[in-house]
Amino acid sequence: MSTDAVGRAYPRLEGREKVTGTARYAVEYPVDGVTYGWAVPSTVVRGRITRIDTTQALASSGVLAVLHHGNAPRLVPGPDLDLRLLQEPSVHFRGQFVAVVVATSLEAAREGARLVRIDYDAGPHSTVLTDDHPGLYKPDHVNPSYPTDTAEGDFDAGYAAAPVRMDATYRTPAYHNNPMEPHATTAQWRDGQLLVHDSTQGGSPVRATLAELFALPPESVRVITEHVGGGFGAKGFAKASVVLAALAARHVDRPVKLALTRQQLFGPVAYRTPTIQRVRLAADADGRLTAICHDAISQTSTTREFAEQTAVYTRSMYAAPHRRTTHRLVRLDVPTPAWMRAPGECPGSYALESALDELAIAVGIDPVELRIRNDTAVDPDLGRPFTSRNLVACLREGARRFGWAGRDPTPRARRDGRWLIGTGVAGSSYPARARPSSATATARPDGSFLVRINATDIGTGARTAVWQVAADALGVPPERVEIRIGDTDLPTASLAGGSMGTASWSWAVIRAAGALRGKLREGVPPDVEVTAEADTADEVGGQPTRPRYAYGAQFVEVRVDADTGEVRLNRMLGVFAAGRVVNPTTARSQLIGGMTMGLSMALHEEGLLDERYGDWVNHDLATYHITGCADVESIEAYWLDERDDELNPAGVKGIGEIGIVGAAAAVANAVHHATGVRIRDLPIRLDKLIGLSALA
Repeated sequence: MSTDAVGRAYPRLEGREKVTGTARYAVEYPVDGVTYGWAVPSTVVRGRITRIDTTQALASSGVLAVLHHGNAPRLVPGPDLDLRLLQEPSVHFRGQFVAVVVATSLEAAREGARLVRIDYDAGPHSTVLTDDHPGLYKPDHVNPSYPTDTAEGDFDAGYAAAPVRMDATYRTPAYHNNPMEPHATTAQWRDGQLLVHDSTQGGSPVRATLAELFALPPESVRVITEHVGGGFGAKGFAKASVVLAALAARHVDRPVKLALTRQQLFGPVAYRTPTIQRVRLAADADGRLTAICHDAISQTSTTREFAEQTAVYTRSMYAAPHRRTTHRLVRLDVPTPAWMRAPGECPGSYALESALDELAIAVGIDPVELRIRNDTAVDPDLGRPFTSRNLVACLREGARRFGWAGRDPTPRARRDGRWLIGTGVAGSSYPARARPSSATATARPDGSFLVRINATDIGTGARTAVWQVAADALGVPPERVEIRIGDTDLPTASLAGGSMGTASWSWAVIRAAGALRGKLREGVPPDVEVTAEADTADEVGGQPTRPRYAYGAQFVEVRVDADTGEVRLNRMLGVFAAGRVVNPTTARSQLIGGMTMGLSMALHEEGLLDERYGDWVNHDLATYHITGCADVESIEAYWLDERDDELNPAGVKGIGEIGIVGAAAAVANAVHHATGVRIRDLPIRLDKLIGLSALA
């Protein structure tokens, strides 16, 4: 029987713990004999350490040790130089961690770090991304394993023959993830076993990395991630904090707590790469696309290649007979960029959805209608039908709720006193993925059930969603189900990322629950505990290759001060098609959070790099501006009742990232409608508006 827990707005299971402060994060677990680590960053961009003087630091009260490349425990050589910390004197970017001070208090560790003296032999460096950089090259693939370039038809011929064409270049700066909880770890060694409490999006990948680096069998490493204070992609895999803490704990033979500072989150632990994107569109007089080209340029480091899949969004979003996408990369003396909420799709959608707005104006067609005319039931990239595609339904429902009908397309047509009013729209899509996971379900003699899976709740409400799925799968009220997550001693599960957490974990839980119910039907003694397990590797791996996506439509109204160029958000509304929604409360929170982050991308966020020093000058939350409550006057998120039987047993698509996709473009399009000024390089600051046009 079904209890219909899925679809109900349950409060979060851990909500009381969080609001009362009893939920423990990575460096909040009590540990006997604990010490504290403080990471020391390099002060040069590129070069070599020639001398480290630790005399003053070691003489400072409470300091136990200073680890550096000359005395740190050895790690197993591997391809990821970003994690082979304190192993060599080479410096590859400013801010690279080159030492760790361990002390009996956090204050003593910080003071000891200040007293470490390091001399460098610095060399020339290159840190600025340009579209004509001599080091531009074509990577073998883009994240995670997409083809670097694609081509269908003859773009050049199709573009030249079209009656309507547009060609524009869009730029996005570096963005920094900035979760509330920094990268933090408590590490301790016991009889050759390594135990870490880590702030990560996936304990299983961290365990695998630590086991490899320290030459340990995986069962000798345990990673606990019961509560994680956000990630946005930056904590997708093992990062510097967990490696440094484990090295320090082994060196001093005592537990070590190490949390990076807010300033240290800007670079060494990943960020979204800046992008330079050229988009060319061609259409007939009715606005139907005949040719699309999206060329994307981004950066990576000299230590590890990360190629953002920026143009992949364009491959499957809208149809055209002639299509081409390319990616080019530059190796710079900078930290390695990595995942940030909706990697690739987020910056890529800004360029494509802005270009579509420009095309709609050129053709003289409403931008909602233009997108509807270019919808397709067949994936242009794969040539196969989508399992479900409700982009048009999202556009129409969003337009109805927003009040789009009757919109005057003329820029600067609406005014309220000194404020110019404008509206904009953008489409959204994000892949609906699932990854293999395993779970166990146990029936207890008292009538309760225990479900175990190494899922990670990074603040999204995943723990509660999986609990609801488990209750329905077991056919019992949720109150009779206990769920345990966040520990590598539990059955292995995929990480919390790529909008695939709930889809992957619920699949394993449903299968384990089904196996348990089968055992119970066979009859067991009433005083016996019964357990069943499931692993979805074969089932997930055996899925046919079909294009599976979530979709959305974002609508925005802004006002722009005609005297100062100040941009304010009047309202923002999104409608999404994301499969079955497990918990409306947490789903709405995720969608609104993504939309807010997209607004922040459009108007506020910008990593400002000083080329002379190869570092971001605005590396704290006082100078790196993010959207706050006062910036969000009205924001609404809705979703369609969508059923897709070709996804997974729970029918979910994932909602953690679809909200940010397209959001920045919708804001930029609204600003253009209000002012007549097209901003193609984010963020949209008032100086850019005043500098390009007299608004008053």
